[in-house]
Amino acid sequence: MTRDELNAHRLIKEAHEANARLHSRRHFLKESAMGLGALAMGSLLGSCGNLFSSPQTKIAYDPAHPLLPKSPPLVGKARSVIYLHMAGAPSQLELFDFKPELMKMDGQDCPPSLLAGKKFAFITGVPKMLGPQANFAKYGQSGALVSDNLPHFSTMVDEVSFLKAVKTDQFNHAPAQLLVHTGSPRLGRPSMGSWVTYGLGSENQNLPGYVVLTSGGSFPDAGKSVWGSGFLPSVYQGVQCRSEGDPVLFIKDPDGMNRDLRKASIEAINKANEQQYQEYNDPEILSRIAQYEMAYRMQISAPEVMNINDEPAYIHEMYGTQPGKACFANNVLLARKLVEKGVRYVQLFDWGWDAHGDNPNNSLNIGLKNKCRTIDRPITALLLDLKQRGLLEETLVVWGGEFGRTPMMENRNGIQNPFKGRDHHTEAFTIWMAGGGVKKGFTHGETDEIGYSAISGKVDAFDIQATILNQLGFDHEQFTYPFQGRPFRLTDVAGKVISEIVA
Repeated sequence: MTRDELNAHRLIKEAHEANARLHSRRHFLKESAMGLGALAMGSLLGSCGNLFSSPQTKIAYDPAHPLLPKSPPLVGKARSVIYLHMAGAPSQLELFDFKPELMKMDGQDCPPSLLAGKKFAFITGVPKMLGPQANFAKYGQSGALVSDNLPHFSTMVDEVSFLKAVKTDQFNHAPAQLLVHTGSPRLGRPSMGSWVTYGLGSENQNLPGYVVLTSGGSFPDAGKSVWGSGFLPSVYQGVQCRSEGDPVLFIKDPDGMNRDLRKASIEAINKANEQQYQEYNDPEILSRIAQYEMAYRMQISAPEVMNINDEPAYIHEMYGTQPGKACFANNVLLARKLVEKGVRYVQLFDWGWDAHGDNPNNSLNIGLKNKCRTIDRPITALLLDLKQRGLLEETLVVWGGEFGRTPMMENRNGIQNPFKGRDHHTEAFTIWMAGGGVKKGFTHGETDEIGYSAISGKVDAFDIQATILNQLGFDHEQFTYPFQGRPFRLTDVAGKVISEIVA
């Protein structure tokens, strides 16, 4: 037998053996083990009567076209969301929550009542009280209080609803960020942007429905999981784009590959995927096919949309952009361009808002002021630009961090830090919303005389999530996804729409 005949014989033998394995009982049990378990679990749950009998919103999910636009079950005033997250937690006491009484207590020992039974990230011993490190004034017809750290934003307060009494139960960055964006302080849950694109799809099939932009030189502490899809189909996870260089890594064809060859390679890959789908009937394979096809379309559409160089000079002046560089202002302008092109959810993370006072960049009188300068013009321009283009009423803009800062100075290890700073605080902080059907020039909630505790209008992450979904046309209690034998929802078992700020 020649070498070629021997190799052919071996290949035929291997093919027969592979075919036999695919049709064997061992292969069946191995591949369907989880399925058998799910059947058993289903029978057990079925015997529990109407345990999950409440009405649920059914989403028409087509794995072959997962991002086709869908109508919400209710009338929603918003069609898209821009969420501006200041990772590290900006101090509400230096931005929006002015406390004259705290000024009188500056430098005094912290009262024991503020420390007893409380947990802090770093405070030990008895810290000193710290008065506001900014000057405040009232602005607009609403008379909203804003500090001199945000002089441009103060001109737009009549477009904004302030939530002054937001609470959380997480005092470390990563869990608190996860709670805000996924409804759980632990890994594994879908992000809010994933829920929104799952429920509504996207109005532009040539771009992702959920885009993430980062600035500040680092990812948020929770990492990329904060925009992950969790147990939802992977096509709904956030797609990170860049404001410097190529908008998406590897979006250009490599040397030696033209557009026709790229198309042929995608078709060949998807033909193999289709064969695999015929064998396993896994809807994730169809989603994979759809993602390959979108990636091919994105090579043409993404560079055009993500290019800010062609914007008029007055737009660059208004936003304070720096074309060719990675910065928050560029990302904010990109967010406007993306929602204008039909992207459903744009998430911006700007890192560097911690304010412990252990170094200049983490101080209230240096680092916070510098960070405010980087965001003041862009967020003001975003609201004004959206309004002038008739997009603000259908675009919900959200701004905030993951928790607040304490009224007392941080004294890490019992020693006062060299710069003025505040520790993490769970009892009260500020988030604001604009556009998307929320009230204009309105403030909801109040903190006590030193900004330590919420005393009225208390809300939490679940309430904010419920309100965002409400503005998009969803009842957060009925908007669910089946996983591990029960319906899961973004707001878990909590949450209430903040009706006071709904117009």
